[in-house]
Amino acid sequence: MSAEPLAPATGDSPDDATDKEQRFPTGPGDAGPGGSGWAALRPLVLRLHFYAGVLVAPFLLVAAVTGLLYAGSFQAEKLVYGHELSVPAGDRELPISQQVAAARKAHPEGEISAVRPSPEDGATTRVLLSGVKGVDPDHTLAVFVDPYTGKVRGALEQYGSTGALPLRTWIDEFHRDLHLGQTGRLYSELAASWLWVIALGGVVLWLSRRRKKRTLRAVALPDRAATGRKRTMSFHGAVGLWVALGLLFLSATGLTWSTYAGANVEDLRAAIGQTTPTVSATVGGGEHAGHHMGSGSMPGMDMGGTGEKAGHTADAGLDSVLRAARAEDLDNPVEIVPPAEPGSAYVVSQIQRSWPEKQDSVAIDPATGEVTDIQRFADYPVLAKLTRWGIDLHTGNLFGIINQIALAALALALILLIVWGYRMWWQRGRASAFGRPIPRGAWRRVPVYVLLPLAAAIAVIGYCLPLLGIPLAAFLAVDIVMGEIARRRGTASAA
Repeated sequence: MSAEPLAPATGDSPDDATDKEQRFPTGPGDAGPGGSGWAALRPLVLRLHFYAGVLVAPFLLVAAVTGLLYAGSFQAEKLVYGHELSVPAGDRELPISQQVAAARKAHPEGEISAVRPSPEDGATTRVLLSGVKGVDPDHTLAVFVDPYTGKVRGALEQYGSTGALPLRTWIDEFHRDLHLGQTGRLYSELAASWLWVIALGGVVLWLSRRRKKRTLRAVALPDRAATGRKRTMSFHGAVGLWVALGLLFLSATGLTWSTYAGANVEDLRAAIGQTTPTVSATVGGGEHAGHHMGSGSMPGMDMGGTGEKAGHTADAGLDSVLRAARAEDLDNPVEIVPPAEPGSAYVVSQIQRSWPEKQDSVAIDPATGEVTDIQRFADYPVLAKLTRWGIDLHTGNLFGIINQIALAALALALILLIVWGYRMWWQRGRASAFGRPIPRGAWRRVPVYVLLPLAAAIAVIGYCLPLLGIPLAAFLAVDIVMGEIARRRGTASAA
């Protein structure tokens, strides 16, 4: 929710009474410095909500618009890349080794970094190649193979664990960093750091404004009979109340993989033993392993697992590896990652991000085809599970299209809240003047026994969320300087 700014209480506007109430609160506990309870805190919250709304809202608007685009990118991807993703369902799939061989014949460049067998009837197999010239080093080239005929349907650049193709990747990176790299990620972290502050502050302000109107309709529904700024505020407050929980969720989950706050979250999880576990890819007999899938004819890799190349020991082969993973109940969708170096194993992982999550992993000895380690999602620590679910819900994966529609609705609501917030700012202006926040010095009305713990809590939160703490400290410094300049000018004028 954006700003609730104030203008001079002049003229006969219907909003003048509201202006006076906010700048000169009345009622029990509201009389001057030393007041207690909410009456003392409300001016401070109102001032913070105003400045945060006005200054941070542009970043939130960009995040909301790009988030809205991303919510629709999943379905757009299916339409744009339908030829690569789908094939007519056949009676019997070819062995995975034959499908990989077909992909390598068409694209011998680079190295195989992973294989994603067809996850369902009518879906293609993806053979992922790394180190391909012209492909972003952080991305792979996905070669799409018809699992029934072995025909290559095409090749596209792919990014991330969800297998985002070029359209979704472009939108994802636009949302995350505006295509500005690591520096650009600061914008999204700033937005996520302040979103919960603005949303929570707005809810508290709205409920306090409606404290005398105890009906659900008065609190949760906009007043359609109102006009002017009151009408705008009515829609702003009511819609903000409905979506506040969703905005708090987006803020919290967005911070979990941000640059600075995300690192603090990771450190905290590590300190309390709640990191995400991984399957061990180390096998005992280093002399058996280590056949990285290379270019061309894939030296050292017998794809069928029945023989061996000159100078290399036999490899269990993809077919045997996949069978071993299936025997451990790793059903589709799965990803097979080949051994990265001597002494390491194949790793087969479930990659289903939708509910119910499938995240089990197994390590398989490349020489024997035996399972050497198993990691079950059911055994993840609580915070690791919550993090996984939170990220997948934030990115629209957990509940599929329903999840994506909900995210689109949240993004649209946030856009409207920002527009209404700026409109209120404009409507509160008198003549050519914009609205103003509540006067400085609101903190003096807060009792010391409330102010000191509050300041300590803000300091801790600001340390954990640097892009909340640093801008807040900067705002306070500028505000103090401006207040001192205004005071000196007033003293000089009086003299």
